[in-house]
Amino acid sequence: MPYPIIDSHCHLDFPKFNRDREETILRAREAGVVGMVNSGISLKGNRITLELAEKNEDIYAALGLSPDIGRGGEDKEINAILAQIEENAGKAVGIGEAGLDFQDCKTNEERERQTAAFKKVIELAKNLDKPLIVHARQAEAEVLKLVKGVDTVIYHCYSGPVETMWEIVDMGYYISLATLVCFSEHHQTLAEAVPLENLLLETDSPFLSPRKGRNEPAFIVDSVPVVAQLKDKEPAEIAKSTTENARRAFKI
Repeated sequence: MPYPIIDSHCHLDFPKFNRDREETILRAREAGVVGMVNSGISLKGNRITLELAEKNEDIYAALGLSPDIGRGGEDKEINAILAQIEENAGKAVGIGEAGLDFQDCKTNEERERQTAAFKKVIELAKNLDKPLIVHARQAEAEVLKLVKGVDTVIYHCYSGPVETMWEIVDMGYYISLATLVCFSEHHQTLAEAVPLENLLLETDSPFLSPRKGRNEPAFIVDSVPVVAQLKDKEPAEIAKSTTENARRAFKI
């Protein structure tokens, strides 16, 4: 019996889905997925995301700017993406993903550049009154300092320390755990600790598959019994709570 559930973060616009995108969406629905928040991270990705959301009433667009583009992109590209987000914000349920990825920043200059681009996205989220979906890798606390003042923040694919997670939750923000929770001890520790009312579940597909090969939204169902066991709850309750949280966070 599938549980109705929302995949709060996926990338169906990525080329890895080019050959079977429609079938992937159908498999998700058959698995009980009632909503997919698709997160664009580039000019082209945001455009495809908007098209997917227009064609499918259970796919919701989030429009973002990848930290990689923030770090290494030209000003012209960054400004074009910011303009695109602003122009299409009415069709989006969230702004992001965007954020800081200090794993890949080799120099202070790269960090500063990435931070400057992220600050512009934060301003957009505030001005547009939209939830902000953040990517924070080896920069969870730095991101938290920057996003204070944004009403709704979703830490996508959270992988940071438990201590920082408590600070995020104290701000009333959401922790989204990817299907990594199926096989990563650290993510299982996070799942056990995070209050249920602050928890979202995501696949981050095509990455982080709990099965062999490419991840896809249908595989979100693998996380539910794992989290249920860690929290000593029924799987149906985990699916219901995380789905209600996603609906509340994204107003969907």
